Amino acid sequence: MRAIVQRVTSSSVKVDGDIIGSIGRGLNVLIGISKDDNIEDLKYIKDKIINLRIFEDENEKMNLSLLDIKGEILLISQFTLYGDCRKGRRPNFMQAKSGEEAEKLYEDFIELLKEANVSVSTGKFGADMKVEINNDGPVTIILDSEKIF
Repeated sequence: MRAIVQRVTSSSVKVDGDIIGSIGRGLNVLIGISKDDNIEDLKYIKDKIINLRIFEDENEKMNLSLLDIKGEILLISQFTLYGDCRKGRRPNFMQAKSGEEAEKLYEDFIELLKEANVSVSTGKFGADMKVEINNDGPVTIILDSEKIF
């Protein structure tokens, strides 16, 4: 599982011109699910995201987590995070999990975040979305559950 985590002052997502999800201060998270991902990958990424100390404390040091500031998450599914561009000019998406299976894990991930008492807004799985991200800092972190040695 891959996640692009961006600290934001606000973020929103539109489908067919209508805002379907929006947040204030918190994290915009673009999430990609690979063909090998399972519930353990979801739990690992969830714990990393909600506990990342990337929000500033009173001394302007990045010491606070999303949980510490009671921030929100806007979660957007994005299979293109598994685009492999090493050969040719067109990305290969063979490592991304297919539709129904990926959507199930995406929904499971939302539930894990909610169980952790995180306020979550979402896009629409598989839809053409327009995402507005007001990146704060900018601070952007890339997470991957694959263990590379």
